[in-house]
Amino acid sequence: MTDPTTARPSAPLVGAGLAAVAIIGLAFNLRPAAASVGPVLDELTSALGVGPTIAGVLTTLPVLAFAVFGALAPTAAGRIGPHRIAVLALACVIVGQGARVLVSDPVSFLLLSLLALAGMATGNVVLPSLVRLHFPRRIGMMTAAYTTSLALGLTAASALTVPLAEAFAGSVEDGWRTGLVVWAIAAGAALVPWLLMLRADRVAARRTGPAPSVVRMRAIAGTRLGWAMAILFGTQSLQAYVVFGWFAQLYRDAGFDPTTAGILLGVITGVGIPLSIVIPVLTARLVDPRPLLVGLVFCVAAAYLGLLLAPADGAWLWAVLLGTGLSIFPMVLTLIGLRARTAATTAALSGFTQSAGYLIAAVGPIGMGVLHDLTGSWDWPLIVLLGMLVPLLVSGLVAARPGTIEDELELRPR
Repeated sequence: MTDPTTARPSAPLVGAGLAAVAIIGLAFNLRPAAASVGPVLDELTSALGVGPTIAGVLTTLPVLAFAVFGALAPTAAGRIGPHRIAVLALACVIVGQGARVLVSDPVSFLLLSLLALAGMATGNVVLPSLVRLHFPRRIGMMTAAYTTSLALGLTAASALTVPLAEAFAGSVEDGWRTGLVVWAIAAGAALVPWLLMLRADRVAARRTGPAPSVVRMRAIAGTRLGWAMAILFGTQSLQAYVVFGWFAQLYRDAGFDPTTAGILLGVITGVGIPLSIVIPVLTARLVDPRPLLVGLVFCVAAAYLGLLLAPADGAWLWAVLLGTGLSIFPMVLTLIGLRARTAATTAALSGFTQSAGYLIAAVGPIGMGVLHDLTGSWDWPLIVLLGMLVPLLVSGLVAARPGTIEDELELRPR
């Protein structure tokens, strides 16, 4: 393996404005393929003639795709270049989302959805390395920009798919395909700046010669920091998936009507949008961001304790605290960029962190649902979520400690 600290980049630093637009546009399109399905799931499953089992597969596909395809992304990025892999990711998103609305059998719909999700997973992994490549001195600022764009893409797909379907076709039943295909068009717009970026790759090939050797994920798997990042990402994502998947029902069981339960869940997600701007910048500026991590974990713990003791009386406060604490997510993405010195090692660290992390996260929604069914209440699921904060905090304290993955790689035989 080539020494990652001395490897040359495979792409030059293009204009900052073009790179920023391209990165932010890519980020916006890494959630709608999954988030747009939920609002029209009833109409979709009815049109395809499938039952709850296939619907469950469709809602589980994103986590599995992030784990599997995220593991392949660093090697692909190293071999064909960061700009080409971004173009490929967006192409998969466009084709997958655009073609799935044209089919009527469930197998084809699932396979095309998987293609779109593969593009999303690839984009997820390469984003931190693209930030490291083009903005090495502005990692916090650019991570804040793209995590905010991620949140906006998620919110837009969740909130606008049904209104768009109704606007174009008069009803969700008739227009759910239109509501989904809009997000393929949005991804097509995001592809334009990346096509402009490809010219920079051709210039780089003439100027620097062959691309450097790829940093293998198995090298990252042999480091303490790599596993700390994976556990931190996985346990944080597990908490988020449980909250987004089950807390609307938790609020309804606590006595709230469906509308208020949805608003409470919206408060949790809404609080995270402004914090996705602030947290990455703070993480990058602090010499030691561990106190910030401890504060965010404390907010999550206080919210869970509040829901255990007074789920209805303090619901709005617990929602704000939980939304604040779940901002660990943009912090983790910032740490991926800060804990590596080059784009190649950032891609490998990002791939290992997210692929292993999403495997951890996948058990969360299923496990909490089973535990709720067995106990008949939300007390034990909340207690388990509280317990999961322990490995989150311990791994986070390791991951947030100043240092880079290269420090550990250099201590191992090459």
